[in-house]
Amino acid sequence: MRKKLRSDFNSRQYMLSEDFELFYYSDRHFQSIGTHSHSYYEVYLFVEGKVDMEIGGKMSSLRPGDVILVPPGTPHRASVGSGETPYRRFVFWISLPFCEQLRRESADYLYLFDRVQTKKSYVYPLSALDFNALRGKFAALLEELNTDRFGRDTQIGLLVRALMLYLCRCIRARAKKEQLSSYQAIAEYIAGHLDEDLSLDALSRKFFLNKYHIAHLFQENAGLSLHQYITKKRLDACCDAMCSGANLAGCCAQFGFENYSSFYRAFRKEYGVSPSDYRNSLLPSVTEEGR
Repeated sequence: MRKKLRSDFNSRQYMLSEDFELFYYSDRHFQSIGTHSHSYYEVYLFVEGKVDMEIGGKMSSLRPGDVILVPPGTPHRASVGSGETPYRRFVFWISLPFCEQLRRESADYLYLFDRVQTKKSYVYPLSALDFNALRGKFAALLEELNTDRFGRDTQIGLLVRALMLYLCRCIRARAKKEQLSSYQAIAEYIAGHLDEDLSLDALSRKFFLNKYHIAHLFQENAGLSLHQYITKKRLDACCDAMCSGANLAGCCAQFGFENYSSFYRAFRKEYGVSPSDYRNSLLPSVTEEGR
């Protein structure tokens, strides 16, 4: 970052602009500010340093490439460790009216902002590729803010929107990856424990996830409710067992059905025939052995 684009740190914690303000700081002797909050959003791109950030009562040790979003009214403070490494970061302030203007253009610009308000999760690590790309977008915007070239205001508007959208894309991709990972882990567990309690409450305790989040994972990734998904997996396992000549009553108990009546109803609803008719059509030669 060119030296002329660095901002001299000051303790001002209010906006002069109606829309946004952007700073790039590199401090070796950071002037600490106590716990405070703003009437606007504050975005950090953490570049370097030894820093702990407390936001909304949660303390996080920052790593280079972390993005931090502090919503309006949320108490926060930075605690900077001693050492030779400078505390380097981009700080981006965005007013609420400007956010609403962007939302009217496209809600995509505010994906991360809405997520933070809902999840109360404030720190998001980026991949090296995304970190470098986002750092470049901050630098390009900061440089444009310090020029008087033709089309400056138009270019600034484009750069702000490109930055906001890229940031939200990064976090959206990360969230989807985490969702898929959680879904796959739970699906694998279900496959190996079909004879056990697989209720939402039980899975919530097992995976330390909110049960409504688990329900959403299966609806989004499998297109089924959790109950429908588990019932289908249990029925599939019963079908495989029946193909090997398993006893029908024993089969349904082995794979988690409470009784034969519930197994019969679920099977007939799924396949349109009774369990015995289904087995007879597949394995007539072993039907009598398995009764």
